[in-house]
Amino acid sequence: MINYIVRRILASIPVLFGILVVTFILGRAIPGDPCKAILGEKATQEVCDRFIREKGLDKPIPVQLAIYMRDVVRGDFGESIRFHRSAVEIIVERLPMTVELSTAAFSLAVLIGIPAGIISAVKRNTIIDVIAMVGANFGVSIPVFWLGLMLAYVFAILLKDTPFWLPPSGRLSAGVVATPFYEVYGWEVAEDTFKFHLLEFFANLYIFNSIITGDWEVLGDTIKHLILPAVALSTIPLSIIARMTRSSLLEVLGLDYIRAARAKGLRERAVILKHALRNALLPVVTVMGLQLGGLLAGAVLTETIFGLTGVGRTLFESITAHDYPIVQAFTVIIAVGYVAINLLVDLSYAFLDPRIRLE
Repeated sequence: MINYIVRRILASIPVLFGILVVTFILGRAIPGDPCKAILGEKATQEVCDRFIREKGLDKPIPVQLAIYMRDVVRGDFGESIRFHRSAVEIIVERLPMTVELSTAAFSLAVLIGIPAGIISAVKRNTIIDVIAMVGANFGVSIPVFWLGLMLAYVFAILLKDTPFWLPPSGRLSAGVVATPFYEVYGWEVAEDTFKFHLLEFFANLYIFNSIITGDWEVLGDTIKHLILPAVALSTIPLSIIARMTRSSLLEVLGLDYIRAARAKGLRERAVILKHALRNALLPVVTVMGLQLGGLLAGAVLTETIFGLTGVGRTLFESITAHDYPIVQAFTVIIAVGYVAINLLVDLSYAFLDPRIRLE
């Protein structure tokens, strides 16, 4: 198992290198002038020439690529052209929001989608099955931006004076401050170090930070702000997982060993949960991995509607502004996330089906 994991990690290095190269080249192939995109259309040629020199964009593309690869190996993703800050600082600041939102949306999708698929398969061709599959088709087809706007309208405006009111935007309410846990516990960490960035990343995970500091006000406020965007973002993966669970479970329920288990007099619940579901989950786990990777890549529409500044929104704005360091840095993070998720999916196969051996 250890050898398999090491081989997969080593095999992912050329993939990540290729993604870096392709992203670097495509980023500079985007039409437009980065100077005009950052400084505005009224920027003079003299100002633009100085801007290009300062950012190192006057060098040949191969030279820029070599410098960038050298810096990435050192853990330096460069400085944002638009924000004039380190790309690592932007990642540490904005990635945690996407991680929280993706985790919440994925949890909803799994906790509702798998049971819905199981019930639909067990109650095949009944009114319950019809309702579940119609709901799944509705969830796949409904535009996320429309659903997000409707959720905000209903829970933030129509239910404004009721206990069911939910905030329509932002991560925290005005006046609510999440104090980093390392400050609460008096940890002194030098800035611009790997340890500081790591602590800052976990501190920006407001749910995690509030739990370990015991700040229940921040925890409650964070969860309230997370409900609407998580529900809107979870609809498509939830529907896909439900439909895949139903399809896979129906296929397994028709196999000979399931009929043999029923012939032995086993209870239907034991047949479904113990014998059928475990094998039926193999394709479902694959779909879950793909959906989680897509969520971690950021949801531009969801983040924009609910006023959240995460990976998707930042990446879109950086592409528009020709902010190459930010685009490349977030692309690497997304690629690493996909590689890690695929590795976990492969490892889960061996757990779900002992006949699968990872050599």
